[in-house]
Amino acid sequence: QVQLVESGGGLVQAGGSLRLSCAGSGRTFSNYAMGWFRQATGKDREFVASITWNGGTTYYANSVKGRLTISRDNAKNTIYLQMNSLKPEDTAVYYCAAGPWGGMFSSGFDYWGQGTQVSVSS
Repeated sequence: QVQLVESGGGLVQAGGSLRLSCAGSGRTFSNYAMGWFRQATGKDREFVASITWNGGTTYYANSVKGRLTISRDNAKNTIYLQMNSLKPEDTAVYYCAAGPWGGMFSSGFDYWGQGTQVSVSS
């Protein structure tokens, strides 16, 4: 079992930045691929970014490439999502996820956090 807790969400103006964090506990954190997904009100949950267990490979949704950066620090059992040049359409609840396969689909992840709200005003 892996427990995940997100933090760092908030309200920011368009063009601003935020950094989300996700702290993991439980089974060996470094064994898992990690990812970020988001869900806007009235929409399905969508993939944002993911990173392999050792940080060697990252994947991004086309809508966030060049603006959002995923990283991990296995010594701290934490992953990050640096969010720059934010847009109103980035407004959503952001979820952290862990799983053995990772990738770009939710089926690659077994464990999920409770989410943190990101709101971008125009």
